[in-house]
Amino acid sequence: MKTKKLYSILIAFLFITTSAYSQKVKSDYDRDVDFSKYKTIQFAGWSKDSDKLLNDFDKERIENAFKSELQARGLEIVESGADATTTLYLVLEDKTSTTAYTDYMGTMGMRPRWGWGMGAGMGTATTTYQESDYTEGTLVVDMFDGESSDQIWQGILDTEVKSNPKKREKSIPKKISKLMKDFPVDPVK
Repeated sequence: MKTKKLYSILIAFLFITTSAYSQKVKSDYDRDVDFSKYKTIQFAGWSKDSDKLLNDFDKERIENAFKSELQARGLEIVESGADATTTLYLVLEDKTSTTAYTDYMGTMGMRPRWGWGMGAGMGTATTTYQESDYTEGTLVVDMFDGESSDQIWQGILDTEVKSNPKKREKSIPKKISKLMKDFPVDPVK
């Protein structure tokens, strides 16, 4: 019974520590707004100069991924006078993930027989810990109505930032696409 409980705790711990590497997407929007009325959108830039945390390649990858997703939803990107405006904000944070693995050796085959002999207490356990450093990125996308300047949509993406540029080149469009799945307007088919 103790080993089952130990394994349950271990599995829960591993799930919690590995979830740090998973991607989390949150989205919210004004339910009273008719998003079909928006035909043009303008990119108003990066809030609080948060783009300074990015190299030029990743900045371009993120902006192009958003342009592609917005255009797929029938929105035309314009320089001024748009129906809606969008801004991006980025936070990068260095973190450490810890995982643990316990190797439990049983009673070495010695079991009590009819209440006699060697019993419990002969087992051993070894727990190994492993720490991994990674960078977590939080990307916040805000969309505002062009006339009233009221916020109409917000998307938040929390994810591990890949250190390999080739992996980032492939993962950034996929992650932006996942974020945009919760956008109130579906892609035009």
